[in-house]
Amino acid sequence: MYTKVNSMAIQGIDGQVISVETDVSAGLPEFSMVGYLSSEVREARERVRISLKNSGFSLAPRRITVNLSPADLRKEGTSFDLAVALGILASYGCLPDAELTNLAAIGELGLDGSVHSVPGVLSMVAAAREAGISACIVPKANEAEGALVEEIRVIGVDSLPEAVHLLSTSGGWRNIAQTLGNVLEDKPQYEVDFCEVNGQAALKRAAEVAAAGMHNLLMIGPPGSGKTMIAKRIPTILPELTRSESLEVSKIYSVCGLLSPVSPLKRERPFRAPHHTVSYRALVGGGRVPRPGEISLANRGVLFLDELPEFSKISLEVLRQPLEERTVQISRVYGSYQFPADCMVVAAMNPCRCGYYPDRNRCQCSDADVKRYLQRVSRPLLDRMDLCVEAPAIGYEAVRGKGENENSDQIRKRVKSAWERQTIRFKGLGISCNAQMTGKQVKKFCLLGEQEEAMMERIFDTLGLSARAYHRILKVARTIADLDGEDEIKEQHLGEAIGYRGLEQRFWG
Repeated sequence: MYTKVNSMAIQGIDGQVISVETDVSAGLPEFSMVGYLSSEVREARERVRISLKNSGFSLAPRRITVNLSPADLRKEGTSFDLAVALGILASYGCLPDAELTNLAAIGELGLDGSVHSVPGVLSMVAAAREAGISACIVPKANEAEGALVEEIRVIGVDSLPEAVHLLSTSGGWRNIAQTLGNVLEDKPQYEVDFCEVNGQAALKRAAEVAAAGMHNLLMIGPPGSGKTMIAKRIPTILPELTRSESLEVSKIYSVCGLLSPVSPLKRERPFRAPHHTVSYRALVGGGRVPRPGEISLANRGVLFLDELPEFSKISLEVLRQPLEERTVQISRVYGSYQFPADCMVVAAMNPCRCGYYPDRNRCQCSDADVKRYLQRVSRPLLDRMDLCVEAPAIGYEAVRGKGENENSDQIRKRVKSAWERQTIRFKGLGISCNAQMTGKQVKKFCLLGEQEEAMMERIFDTLGLSARAYHRILKVARTIADLDGEDEIKEQHLGEAIGYRGLEQRFWG
């Protein structure tokens, strides 16, 4: 008897409907699976066979053939186990195949018949809804995650017998009350706040400007000057994630298996801080079966690269294209994958190996040592950093911190106001912040008056700026004007934006 059950697979970060076709016929007892399968999918034969036995299903020896379609798409992962088991039972007549119509089954089977969680359920359920499937049976541990997707019924099960009972009872799964996914009712909770940062007024201002336009930020200074402290608090001044942004971020974390089963919806802006020994594949994504990297996990948030020169050269250079295009494109024999990388990159570094240059009372590095250390960061990568700011050593009075500092809520209000201006400005253009503007959009939205134009011309010739650096100065100036509530870029806005490039010239020449 032939039956068909829908299941789901992950391709990149998106779900893909897989048809699990099962045929049970007379002949020598055999259990074969076909359809361009990876080793873990082929191993499903043993998991399903023993799971059926230990769940109390006694099936007569028959020739069982299972095909996972489309056959030209390589199948990876263990999410097909439950669908294969249900298909076999339906082919044996133990299940009414009518109940399997317009339904998808997702889950890994244990040898005792239990249904284990699998990564990527959020993406799978979303793809099932887009394909017109009306319900998904998922592992109980993934039920809250799947229920985040609206307009599709998600039923969680703990075991194979429980799934069979639901499908054997007329209207059984249809009578189960739908579990609603978490909604954005509570504000994100951060453990850190800008009020804890004493001194470093210029550094805090640069962080605010960077957050207001989602600009990339490079901080240079000696150890203990507060660079990491500032970076960790930048997510606290970014506006809260919208529902759609929250689902977008949760989808990436779901594929990587990083979602909490209790509270699967990501409410906080991501903050990722990989160690400088990270491989380039872990940083931007990749592998034999491509998976998102750290820059994609930081999507809609902050990717912090501490000790920037200590990262391998290849790891830094592969960042250049994602920083420009805000996506990662990976091509493999099995297909091409595109991962989002729309994040704010914040980097921190010492000015030399010992960290104290240009303080010659403390720095023991020669000029050649300093130059070699700084040259670990290439000029093309520097060109992609919108703001470059110095973090000077903190004095005793700043450490004592007698005064009262602005908290993150106060700064976030100004940043949010600047974001609202950008949302109105870029309505219908497919971008949301100043950092995303193309050259054509810079020309349209970053118009300069005669005095500002003359000022920019002088600076361009004096500093020997590249075309990319010129556009980035205008973008930052546009953000500073937005923070001031101004429609036009004025000299003070342009001057501040140019000041954020001066440090680059000072250290790299």
